[in-house]
Amino acid sequence: MHSRVRSLLVLLMSIILAQSAGLIGSFATRPNIDTWYRMLDKPGFTPPDWMFPVVWPVLYLLMGIAAWLVYRTPERVSREFWGEGSSYESMLLPRRPSRRTALTVYGVQLVFNIAWSFLFFYWQLPGLAFIEIIILLSLILWTTRLFYRIRPAAGYLMMPYILWVSYATILNGTIWWLNM
Repeated sequence: MHSRVRSLLVLLMSIILAQSAGLIGSFATRPNIDTWYRMLDKPGFTPPDWMFPVVWPVLYLLMGIAAWLVYRTPERVSREFWGEGSSYESMLLPRRPSRRTALTVYGVQLVFNIAWSFLFFYWQLPGLAFIEIIILLSLILWTTRLFYRIRPAAGYLMMPYILWVSYATILNGTIWWLNM
């Protein structure tokens, strides 16, 4: 298969994988928005309902592209700090992570992304969802750092996701607090 066609197919698969996480999460979310979620006390900084189905697909698209950039970046053999081409920087910073490590952490954070929807909306456990989203945010930060070290553009593509989930973490915690 021609390398360009293969690369585009991998891009498409990466985007579909990320969008699938959102689709799976929506199965837990949608049935509970007009019932349980509407009845909750929410802070004044809660976004309007129309914003969620606009923001999330964009974030999943950016995540899919970021994962694709990492996937297609060739592995690079790191030089040990005492070897040829040594520098003080190479002594202080660990070697560049492997694509496999970065994409594994990315996959784990996608699972946590899906799990949050089930904890918060399906099982209606905002306290447990708050603990889970803190773990999710940590995994997103780790993924972003790994992606950045492999391909800086991939790390930058993850930044809107970090910002949105940071906001969602505060929102989740506040909703939990208001409804205890």
